[in-house]
Amino acid sequence: MQDAFVHQVQQVFSAQSPLGRVIPGFQCRVEQQQMAEQIALAIANQAQIIIEAGTGTGKTFAYLIPLLLSHRKAIISTGTKNLQEQLFLRDLPLVAKALATTCKTALLKGRANYLCWRRLNRCQQEGLFLSKETAQELTLVATWSKTTKTGETSDLSYLPEDASVWPHVTSNSDACLGANCDQYEKCFLAKARQKAQAADILVVNHHLLMADLVLKDQGFGELLPNVGAVIFDEAHQLPETAANFFGETLSAKQITELARDIKREYMVSARDMKSLSTLADSLEKSALDFRLAFGTEQTLRGTWEDIRNSEKIQKALAQLSFTFNQAKSWLEIARTRSAELENCHRRANTLADKLKSLTEKNEAQDVIQWFETFKRHFTLNATPLNIAQHFIKYMNHYNCPWIFTSATIATHQNDFQYFSNQMGLTAAKSLKLASPFNFQKQALLYLPKNMPDPSAREYTKIITETMMPILQYSRGRAFFLFTSFRALYEAEQILRPVINYPLLVQGEQPKTKLLEQFRTLGNAILLGTSSFWEGVDIRGETLSCVIIDKLPFASPGDPIMKARLNHIRKRGGEPFYEYQLPQAVISLKQGLGRLIRDQNDTGILVICDPRLQTRSYGKVFLSSLPKMRCTQNPEDVKKFFISTPQSL
Repeated sequence: MQDAFVHQVQQVFSAQSPLGRVIPGFQCRVEQQQMAEQIALAIANQAQIIIEAGTGTGKTFAYLIPLLLSHRKAIISTGTKNLQEQLFLRDLPLVAKALATTCKTALLKGRANYLCWRRLNRCQQEGLFLSKETAQELTLVATWSKTTKTGETSDLSYLPEDASVWPHVTSNSDACLGANCDQYEKCFLAKARQKAQAADILVVNHHLLMADLVLKDQGFGELLPNVGAVIFDEAHQLPETAANFFGETLSAKQITELARDIKREYMVSARDMKSLSTLADSLEKSALDFRLAFGTEQTLRGTWEDIRNSEKIQKALAQLSFTFNQAKSWLEIARTRSAELENCHRRANTLADKLKSLTEKNEAQDVIQWFETFKRHFTLNATPLNIAQHFIKYMNHYNCPWIFTSATIATHQNDFQYFSNQMGLTAAKSLKLASPFNFQKQALLYLPKNMPDPSAREYTKIITETMMPILQYSRGRAFFLFTSFRALYEAEQILRPVINYPLLVQGEQPKTKLLEQFRTLGNAILLGTSSFWEGVDIRGETLSCVIIDKLPFASPGDPIMKARLNHIRKRGGEPFYEYQLPQAVISLKQGLGRLIRDQNDTGILVICDPRLQTRSYGKVFLSSLPKMRCTQNPEDVKKFFISTPQSL
């Protein structure tokens, strides 16, 4: 049976491949066939497998072919919305057509992507709460709501995804009444989940799947009752996503939204209970006072242990706790007035419990309690330092093959230990497949000479000035990627007065707008930080140079990083080699992945950090990259851009 299934998969990659009839110019790749065969074996044997497939392998087809031929009910989870939509709208239909197979497919997004009828109606009734801009956007949403079939916010293309109205009218887990809602029969989210549960192949993202695994989204059935296979694409993002869901978070936003919902309900359902309005004001004020107790610095991260003895913070915390107790008491009395007040009562109890658990001393050695502040908001968090035990528990609940793939999941050579240890995948087989692209011909690695140590005060100034000729050779068309905003802004101050190409800077506009401008201009230089290191696909000569300022080690001063490193030390491990180095290697590989996106792309990767050559661990970074020519001579860079055709 197993051999017959694998043979069936192999036949798809034969000279008479059915894919060639559907996809003009389709060529089978050796790496793609190897990946498909190994996934077929994993499916047949109910096994776990981790696969790194270099850019250009065609990994989506490599897992879709055996999956569709197996006729199993399956979930495919991606790290980004772009890949989620590409799979559902393009790749799945193409492969299904080529294999002449029919299956029900569905795409399910996070609840914030769906219009909520109840919240829309509330906003229309209570327009006085909205700014002029938001009120205008609300009119557009109300008109669109009469024609949309899915309620997905992306359908309203002329309203940006960061429009101020969306948080007021989209589904929200705290405020959702589930099956008790009077709009449940026409609920867009409920319909989407019902369609998802009936699908043979469901495409989701990691956040949504982890929420379903861990939280079992209340009011709706789970997505995985009879699943026959689970595939994680962009699996390198999974550890961080899983840690967020296995932990706990309380945000100022949750408190202020509760306060505003209480005030709305006072006006609609309980006008005789003036105390509810007073209570709502007190909740909002207590949350703001708690934020102000942390000081005027706009952004701050630290462990709760660091500020446990702060008299100012403890006083503000006591007031916030007292206000929550008042809220619980008053809402206990008011809860029978409406389903919404019942919901407010439940939320007040949940948030009060969270506040207590997140600020009381926690004796658990593998959980870190930490906080983060923003200009007007804060979050309190408890994050597990070891997610493996939690993830394996959920995996064991579903007896099916689990497949993990990414272009960047191994650290160097064939080492998958970093990922498998994090996720607890001790039984998983692993496979590394090189990119089919010819990096020796298509790319050049430039390591500039005589760069100072990255800790030097003048480091950013020196590397930016050193890169000016390189940016002239490349005629713009570059990403200059930084490991900190401070370095990015310093480089901007140096470049803007002298560079003769358009300069785009992260933070000036939303990421999508910056990328759109970069593509349109054709000769721009984009300065970015971590969010531009991955999930960006710019093909062709528009992006011909990627410059990386420093090896992307996470800040050792970050509270979560500090706690992780101490946790490893306490059990006798070596934190640098077990955690910091492999994490940085994967980030560097992601940065390189922006450069060569297809067989016609050419470009130069510049790594300014001298530690690549002066420290012993530099070899680990270099061995993780595809084999390509390397130079320290800027003249070679100039020659590369002169001699390399615009497209191979």
